Amino acid sequence: MEKIIKTGKRLRFRQATEADMDYIMEVEYKPGNAKYVIPYTREVHMQTLDTPSATHLIIETIDAKEKVGFLMIAGLDNPSKEIEWTRIILDTKGKGYGQETLEMLKSWAFDDLKFHRAWLDCKDYNARALHVYEKAGLVREGLIRETILTDGVYENLIILGILDREYFAMKKEQEK
Repeated sequence: MEKIIKTGKRLRFRQATEADMDYIMEVEYKPGNAKYVIPYTREVHMQTLDTPSATHLIIETIDAKEKVGFLMIAGLDNPSKEIEWTRIILDTKGKGYGQETLEMLKSWAFDDLKFHRAWLDCKDYNARALHVYEKAGLVREGLIRETILTDGVYENLIILGILDREYFAMKKEQEK
């Protein structure tokens, strides 16, 4: 039975299952996605499919139940109430699904799960993602220089985060 985690205007988050693993691997390893993440093996994804500390969610359209991406979330049992959005990978781009996904993620983290902070990292040359994250209210908190070695080249990561009070202030402002 499918477990719906969060529903938005056009999208919903569904708990991923082992049956979704081929899709997750396919989307993560697409050239347009793989260069922006550190691709994980199937085994790593299987170990964190649904545990007390981490989970995978499928992003799908409400109407057609069409898969448009997936999420990997860590820190669900963090005593400091800090959640990490480890993967936000959209397979369908250019339809505003990234914006809606982030709005839903923030609501899930802060309204539903009562977390204090949410964060993610992003390669410094992923301009499209950085734009979406900052538009959604995430703040650049730091730069980790030359931390990942990819094909013989060291890459930088930008850390972005949002606090519960920042989310609730933005939400209050939008309700005006």
